[in-house]
Amino acid sequence: MIKNPKSYSVDVNSRISLFSAIYMGVIGPAVFIVQPAFVQGLVEFYGFSEQQAGYVASTEMWGIALATFALVFVAGRINWQTLLIAGAVLAGAGNFLSILTSDVTIFSALRFLTGIGSGVLVSLTFTIIGLSNNPDRNFGFMIMWILVYGAIGFLLMPLAYSAVGMQGVLVFFALFNLSALPFVRHLPASGVAYAQGDSNAVELAPLYKMMAIAAMFIYFLAQGVVWAYLFLIGVDSGVGEQGVTYALTLSQFLGIVGALLAAVIANRYGRVSPLAIGVMLSVISLVFMFGSMTATVYAAAVCLFNFAWNMTHPYLLAAMASFDRTGRLVVHAVAAQMFGLAVGPALAASVIGGGDYSIVIQLGMALFVLSLFVVLPPVLVARKNDSNSNYQM
Repeated sequence: MIKNPKSYSVDVNSRISLFSAIYMGVIGPAVFIVQPAFVQGLVEFYGFSEQQAGYVASTEMWGIALATFALVFVAGRINWQTLLIAGAVLAGAGNFLSILTSDVTIFSALRFLTGIGSGVLVSLTFTIIGLSNNPDRNFGFMIMWILVYGAIGFLLMPLAYSAVGMQGVLVFFALFNLSALPFVRHLPASGVAYAQGDSNAVELAPLYKMMAIAAMFIYFLAQGVVWAYLFLIGVDSGVGEQGVTYALTLSQFLGIVGALLAAVIANRYGRVSPLAIGVMLSVISLVFMFGSMTATVYAAAVCLFNFAWNMTHPYLLAAMASFDRTGRLVVHAVAAQMFGLAVGPALAASVIGGGDYSIVIQLGMALFVLSLFVVLPPVLVARKNDSNSNYQM
């Protein structure tokens, strides 16, 4: 049961609360954001095969996914601050313990535990942002800072591997997790005080809510399929490791531009057009990844991919916040997102044959298109139902 009702008075729209939620929202997916470089490190330093590294990445995402799924049922009964502390400590412990083994089975189990802790941070911080007054803008800023971290991470990880090895990188992740603890007190213990969620929200029929959640799963399934192997796709296409590293670093800055664009524009032009444009740009970026590539073409492709992903993500999350008046759908949507990211690397690993990544690329393209067709009906219905207000979907 929630034991600290005084913390309901925390204003999620205050600067310190938004800062705390965004900072902890960066910590939660810290490994996933640099997953291509992390997977490469597992292959190069731990001696895992490409498929083993993919399954390890998937295992960690399964931990995140299961944690977000569990919070659908328990977040209303347990103090959020307690959950956030437990999540940060568990993720930190999982990263520390991961330095003690290179056995793929034990390592995978530890990454699963790490993922559970990370999933708590991701789910609750995203939910808190969804309860704020301007979720389009605030999700945009959250994604932007996640990408600032990612850009720095991609730039420094090769240097970190050379200086401290894979174990040193894992120690950093552990300390980063634990740095969340001082900020927990600035976040609410419950969403009860914010039960109205998005003030512009409309109430959709259950079928459309299910479609919205399915769209989140499919979109991030596509993302997970491609993202885990994006580094290896570049290397396989003839781009050197250094060129791939620079391209992925640059792509983070384009992702920042995409997220910042979503934050600045917010819902000024509705959500239908940004979602459609974002998904189609993702598909176009993947078209250029078939076969051999120059470093320039690869950089352009991954930059467009990251720009599109991070422009689309805030609109998807904000749309979920607007589909019911309680904000509960955001919790379900984040769980679906994490399940998609968890299944994605394993699905990609299962279709790789002889190091041929073309099937991975094709699968990602098909799933992106499918996600657009599934998300548009609830968005359009919500816009129609909202005809009595000046708000655009």
